[in-house]
Amino acid sequence: MQADAVTQAPVEAVFNPASPEYLADPFSQWRALSARGRLVWYEPWQAWIMTRMPDIMDCWRREYLSSDFYDWEFAPPRPPQDQWSNYERAMIGHSLLADHGHHRLVRRIVSPAFSRNVVDEIQRRIRPDVVQLIADLEGLDSFDYIERVANHIPFISISRMVGLPEKYWPDIKQVVLTFTESWNPTISDERREAARQDSNRAIEILQRVIAERRANPGEDDFLSELLKVEAENEAFSDWDIITLILALIGAGADTTLVAQQWTLYALLKHPEQIETALSSPEAFANAFSEIMRWSPTSKMGFARYAPQDMELLGQQLRKGQMVLLMPHLKDRDPDYYPEPERFDVQRTFDPDVLFGYGPRYCIGAAMAKRQLYLTMVELFKRFPDLRLDGEPEKDNSDHNAVVFKSLRVRTGKGA
Repeated sequence: MQADAVTQAPVEAVFNPASPEYLADPFSQWRALSARGRLVWYEPWQAWIMTRMPDIMDCWRREYLSSDFYDWEFAPPRPPQDQWSNYERAMIGHSLLADHGHHRLVRRIVSPAFSRNVVDEIQRRIRPDVVQLIADLEGLDSFDYIERVANHIPFISISRMVGLPEKYWPDIKQVVLTFTESWNPTISDERREAARQDSNRAIEILQRVIAERRANPGEDDFLSELLKVEAENEAFSDWDIITLILALIGAGADTTLVAQQWTLYALLKHPEQIETALSSPEAFANAFSEIMRWSPTSKMGFARYAPQDMELLGQQLRKGQMVLLMPHLKDRDPDYYPEPERFDVQRTFDPDVLFGYGPRYCIGAAMAKRQLYLTMVELFKRFPDLRLDGEPEKDNSDHNAVVFKSLRVRTGKGA
C-alpha cells in the first residue's frame, strides 16, 4: 500500500511548507510526509527527511551523523586554518560544530553555569526590564504584542543574562537577526556571507567584553560563570565561551521570538488554562512543551550530514547529503499523543523532547523557559483581561518557522 501511495504523486505535491495550503493546514501535510516512510527524499531541499521520533531520538543519542555545516555536500570549502576569520575560529572545532567528544566535554564542564541558582539570578536581573516594557503599555486599549514586546524581550533578556554591557547593544543587535543564517544550508551564498560578517563583528565585541570582565571581575552573570569554568578547565577556551554566547544571542533569540508569539496566542486561545500554566516555573515548563506541541510553528528541522556513504533506515545515502530531523511531525499524531487536537497544559511528556534529547539536548532550555514564564506572568498580572483582537494573520516568509504578521491584543483598559 505504501508503494502505491508513493507512485500517486511526488513528495513535494503533498508536502510544501512554502504553500498557502501549509499555512492553512500543516498537520495533514505532516501526516502525508510521515506516511511516505522513515527516511524520505525531498527534492526541493536536496535532503533526506527523518520522520519518526524513535529514529530521531536514536540519532540524537548515538550521534552517527555529522552536525558540521562544512560536511554538507553543497557547503563552501572548509578554509585552511591560516585563513580563518574569527567566525571560523569560533565555529570550527568548538561548541556548535565541535566533534562529538569535545561537544560532550563542553556540556559537562559548563553545566554548573546553567544551574537552578544561576537561572533564578538571571530572572532577577531581567525582571526590571520586562516589567518596564510591559508597564509602558498601561493605558492602551490595544497593541501589537510582536511590535511592543516580543521583538524586544529576547535581545534584552539574553544580553542581561550574558552580562553584555548596554553600550554594546546597538552594535550587536544585527547578529541577533542573522546569526543562524551564517550556517543555514538553505539560503543563498550572498545572504550567508553577510550573516558571517555580522558574526565576525559580534565576535570582536565579545572579545572586548571578555577582556573587560577579566580586568573587572565580580558581576554575577553567565559570562562570569563561564570565565570561572575556563579558569578551572584547560580544555575549555575563550572560543568555547564565544560560541556558547553566540548561540544564546543568535539562535536563542531567534527561537525565543517565535516562542513569544505562539505562547501568548495559545494561552489566549485557552484562557481557562492560563492560571494553571503560570502557577509556577515548573508548571510553565510543562505548559510550554504543550504550547509548542499544539502550535504549528515548525517547517524544517535539525540539519545533519552523512559523514560517509552509508545505508540508513533502508536508504542509500551519499557522503555529504543532508538529513533533516523533523520531530514536530509527531505533534498531532494520535499514535504518539492521545487526543492530539486537545490543548492541555498538564499533558504528560515522557520523554520531553522539545529541546532535543541526549547529548544534543539544548543546554539553554531552562533559561529560555524562564524568560518566557517571567514575561507571561508580568503581562497577565498587569492585563488580566487580555484577549485577542481578532485572529492574527500568519506569516510564511521565514525559512524555518511560521509566525504572525502581527499579534494584536485588547487590554480591557481603555485610555
